[in-house]
This record gives sequence, structure tokens and C-alpha cells, in this order.
Amino acid sequence: MDDRRAAVTDAGDRRRWQALGVGLVAAFMTLLDVSIVNVAVPSMDRALHASPSDLQWVLSGYALTFGLILVPAGRFGDARGRRTAFVVGVALFTLTSALAGLATSPAWLVTTRLLQGAAAGVVNPQVTGLIQQLFPGTERGRAFGLLGATIGISTAVGPLLGGLLIQLGGEEHGWRWVFFVNVPVGILAVVLGWRLLPTRPAGQPDRHRLDPVGVLLLGVGVLLLLLPLVQREQWQSPWKWALVPAGLAVLVGFGLWERRYARHRTPLFDLRLFRLRSYTLGALIALVYFGGFTAIFFIFTLYLQNGLGYSALIAGLAITPFALGSALASTLGGRIVNRFGRPLVGIGLVVVVIGLGTVVLVLRGSPQHSVPLLTAVPLLVAGLGSGLVITPNQTLTLSQVPVPKAGSAAGMLQTGQRIGSAAGIAAVGAMFFSSLASTGGDWAAAFRHSLLLAAGVVVLALVAAGVDIWVGHRRS
Repeated sequence: MDDRRAAVTDAGDRRRWQALGVGLVAAFMTLLDVSIVNVAVPSMDRALHASPSDLQWVLSGYALTFGLILVPAGRFGDARGRRTAFVVGVALFTLTSALAGLATSPAWLVTTRLLQGAAAGVVNPQVTGLIQQLFPGTERGRAFGLLGATIGISTAVGPLLGGLLIQLGGEEHGWRWVFFVNVPVGILAVVLGWRLLPTRPAGQPDRHRLDPVGVLLLGVGVLLLLLPLVQREQWQSPWKWALVPAGLAVLVGFGLWERRYARHRTPLFDLRLFRLRSYTLGALIALVYFGGFTAIFFIFTLYLQNGLGYSALIAGLAITPFALGSALASTLGGRIVNRFGRPLVGIGLVVVVIGLGTVVLVLRGSPQHSVPLLTAVPLLVAGLGSGLVITPNQTLTLSQVPVPKAGSAAGMLQTGQRIGSAAGIAAVGAMFFSSLASTGGDWAAAFRHSLLLAAGVVVLALVAAGVDIWVGHRRS
């Protein structure tokens, strides 16, 4: 009897980790499409004769709809079962990837990218919610460590994989394989997800309405915040920035509505989660950190390809040390976060700042033909620090969130990350192009100046982590 129980326990344990593996594959695929398309833009331009506005929407439209759908999708998974939401999201992502690869016009490609981003927004909160649901205690840190490694690798390896696919597929139509590569992986994830993921969250399923007014208010607020950020190059009028305070006002209205709605029904997002110091400061750290760390890849790719004339493949290889460092440290960070807590995040942020500062130092007066080699070790160091930030911070942020609210909590956390990324790229990108113009086309100086700004944003995240550490120390 004991042997039979042990066998059942072992089978259940294997199934949990197999379900996590399916979720990580889907998360990797959806997050990869944030960065992999950047290097395919010239190829798309030649094949479809797209305008600059079309190309901007191909890049930013994905991030826009991704950010819009996260919280409603997380709430749906909490209420109606994460397996259904996951499978539907992956199936839609796979279909839209195939349609994007078959595009014959810019309008076709932009439309499919918008739908692809929405599908990615459905998938990602389910993965985080499943980790909360399936893994208790220290196991949760290990699972989040693997998710953090997935995030770090997918963000940094996108340009490398995109460059390889374009080289294999040819300059004219290689961009299509950037989308087609998702199809077989997506089909496999749908089949395995339906087979391995649990049918419903722990406890009784929530049959309340999904708060349509809250969905509308949050969607409009996030849209107004993100639009001027993702369209900063195409919309030249300074009036676009008036959308930011308008978006903030709508989000205040969302908060007031959710407080009222929560008196009688289950809200889209439970504002009481912000009473948890771990959730509030963790979400703030994530928002600010993604504003600095995501912008690094944007300006480094510009510098290497447009400024120094490197190929997309070499540019991708130059970023790979960061990805490797992030993957290694994320796995370690997930294992030790419960022992060290928020100070581990602080250490990671310090290491990131040291790595980025070293990049600036080694590029001063160095020959431009050796930039990828000179930056390899400092970027590896920064990647190691990043791995100690993303995974431990996510684990700590969600540590006190009840499992029935895990999807919506993770969706709000990731929405903040998307807003931070867009704001960071807008600010650091503006510094890059402003410095390029003021220095008469000195790409090296523009890169150094904008990288210092990105490092400064990371320092702001370090301040938030320091506040959390200090408050925790006072209370203990």
C-alpha cells in the first residue's frame, strides 16, 4: 500500500513538472516574439514595401495588445480554469503566427501581429498562476527560477535566433520563418497543455461575472498610457503626451470602480493586494527595472547594426552573454530566494549597475571593431545580476498572493513590466537619438550616454528594493 501511494505521489510530482515544462515553452515562445522581430524589419520592408508607420506597428502593436489583455486573461484563468485559457491562448498564438508568416501586405501583417500579441497576453498569466497553484513553499522558488531563466533567455536571445533564421531563409523571405518557427512548437504545446495542465484552480470555480466595466476601464487606461510610448517616433506632435495623464486619470477611475464593485462581487483585480508590502514594492521594482533592462537591447542593437555595420547575427551573438548570465543566475536565484529574501534582489541590482558601468568604461577610446568582444564579460556580469533580480523579485512579489487571485495578480505585475519596458525604451531611445544628433553622428557617445541613463533607471529600482529591505529590517 505504501509503495502504491509513493508511486501515485511520484506520478503526480512528475506531472506537475511536466505541466510547468509546457508552460515554460509557451512563455518562451510568446516572449521571444517581443525581440526576435526587431532584426527581421529590413527583410519585411523589402518583401512587403512597408511604410515606416507599418513597421513601427509590427514592432509595437504586439507589445500594445500583449499589455492590454494580461489582467483580464489572468482573471479569466482564476475564475474559469487555467487550462482552458492556456490552450485557447496558445492555439490563437500558433494560428496568428502562421498567418503572419503568410502575409502579403503590410496591413495583413500588422493585423496578425496585434492578434498575436493579444494571444500572448492570454498565455502568460496562466503560466505564473499555475506555478502558484502547483508548487508550494521552496518548490515555488525553483519553479519561478526556471521561469526567470526563460524570461531572460527569450528577451536576449531573440536577435540571435532571428538573425540565424533570416540567414537560413534568405534576405527576401527569411523573416517569414521568424513566425513559422512558432507553428510546430505551438501545436505541441496545445496538445500537451490540454493533457497535462489541471482543469481548474484549487477550490470551487468562480462563476461570477468577469467585471466588464473594470475590463473596459483598465484597457482604456493602459491603452492611453502605452500608445504615446510605442508611437513616439511616428507621432511627432507633442500633444501625444497628453494621453499619459488622461490614461492615469482613467486608471484612477478603474481603482474607484474596483473598490465599489468588490463590495458585492469578485472584481477584475483585488486592490487589497496592494496592502501587501511584498506585492506593492515588488511590482514597483519590476516596473522600474524593466524600464532600464529592456532598453539595453534596443540601443545596443541600434549601435551595432546601424552605427557599426554589424550583421543581425553578430548583433545577436553580442547580446548572448547577458542571456547566458541571466539564465544561470535565475535558476540559482529561484533556489535561494527563500533564504535571503529581498536583499538578494538588491545584490542583483548592484551587480547589474556594475556590469553596465563597466560596459561604458571599456568602450571609452576602444577600437570600434572589437566592441562585441570588449562588452562580452561586462554583459555577462550584468546578466548574472539580472537573473538575481527578475526571478527572486517575482517569487517574493507573489509569495503572499492567494492562489485564487494568482492569475490577475500576475497579470497586473506583467502589465507593469510592459508599461515599464515601453517607457524605458521611449526615454532611453530619446536620449540615444538626441545624443546622436548633438554629437554629429557619434554612435559610440550616443550609446554610452543612453546606457548611463538605463543604468540610472536600474538604480531607481535599487532604491525601491532598499526601501523594502529597510522597512523589513525595522519591523523585524
